[in-house]
Amino acid sequence: MGGNLPEIRTRWSEVSGGIDAANAYQRRFDELARRGADLDGEARFVHGLREAPARILDAGCGTGRVATTLTRLGHDVVGVDADAAMIEVARERDEVTRFVHADLSTLSLTAQTFDIVMMAGNVVPFLADGTLVEVLRRMRAHLSADGLLVCGWALPGHQPEGAAAVSAQDAERAAFAADLSLVARYASWDAQPWPGDGSWALTLHRPR
Repeated sequence: MGGNLPEIRTRWSEVSGGIDAANAYQRRFDELARRGADLDGEARFVHGLREAPARILDAGCGTGRVATTLTRLGHDVVGVDADAAMIEVARERDEVTRFVHADLSTLSLTAQTFDIVMMAGNVVPFLADGTLVEVLRRMRAHLSADGLLVCGWALPGHQPEGAAAVSAQDAERAAFAADLSLVARYASWDAQPWPGDGSWALTLHRPR
């Protein structure tokens, strides 16, 4: 299934490695869960923004870790990712959540708007270079009139290998260009006050 889908070039595609890598990626999270690690911070934060059932778009959903948790919490969730192998693993693990293989910079889910669109797990710095504004425009296009765009990513000097250095100022300029207005900014998924230790940004925007 996933192997026949066209590859979408992003910074993530340069460091990912197909279905074996996607399975290994998910196994790492499975092992963390077995060790008792708290892997639900993103889902808890988003769940606290809107009472279930809310319509949620998990943009850059990977293997569906956050999307699946939000579905279990009673939300109506669609997960989208440019990595076909990740989507294949997500579909195998979760038959309830809808998972879509698509490029975020050209995303068009016909006649669908969402209460929350989220980009977690370092989606922002792993986008294809030069596409952040267009991606945010596409995310805005899928927001309801009172919807929220939630983005969390590692700041410059703390980003994963292969990821771009995207500062809070860079992201805010892109959001302004995408006709989005800042609602709040935090330093972590547990809503630590900004700027925290400078390693992480979590922003909430709404359509202007």
